Amino acid sequence: MERIYFAHGTAVIDEGCTIGKGTKIWHFTHIMKGCIIGENCNLGQNVVVSPDVVLGRNVKVQNNVSIYTGVICEDDVFLGPSMVFTNVINPRSQILRRDQYMKTWVRKGASIGANATIVCGNEIGSFSFIGAGAVVTKDVPAYALIVGNPGRLVGWMSEYGHRLHFNEKGLATCSESHDQYRLTNEGRVTKLEK
Repeated sequence: MERIYFAHGTAVIDEGCTIGKGTKIWHFTHIMKGCIIGENCNLGQNVVVSPDVVLGRNVKVQNNVSIYTGVICEDDVFLGPSMVFTNVINPRSQILRRDQYMKTWVRKGASIGANATIVCGNEIGSFSFIGAGAVVTKDVPAYALIVGNPGRLVGWMSEYGHRLHFNEKGLATCSESHDQYRLTNEGRVTKLEK
């Protein structure tokens, strides 16, 4: 049977994985059993994908990323170089907590910058942008721009990755796509239909 994805000769892919058409898996990357990886993903060098992780379509994983059991990434997610997820809230070397792995959801179109850390049990909202080195310790709303340690909301991003500037009516227009967004009284951003 012809393989529908590319894997570099140094990559290790355990049995029982599902890997979509057009996906590329590069040097020294390890895909563990039970993983589901969608179509047209790109996994860079030295990536570890732990058992039962789910990656949607067109997920870009840069070099040296660890994606632990409990992580679910929807379509079009970007994971920057050396960023990391956790999956246990209170790890101890001498205590096994495999039955306590927590879920972390990364929603469609979210970007997580280089060296960022995502503490388990949180949801990263659609099209949010986590800055390089940020430490996320709580849920992130859609379109949010998060920076720092601990991560804090400093603004809003468009689906094209441009910072949004809201007027006095709570409206903003993306400079590239010309899509419009509304900032609600509850502190959430929604994209307006054309």
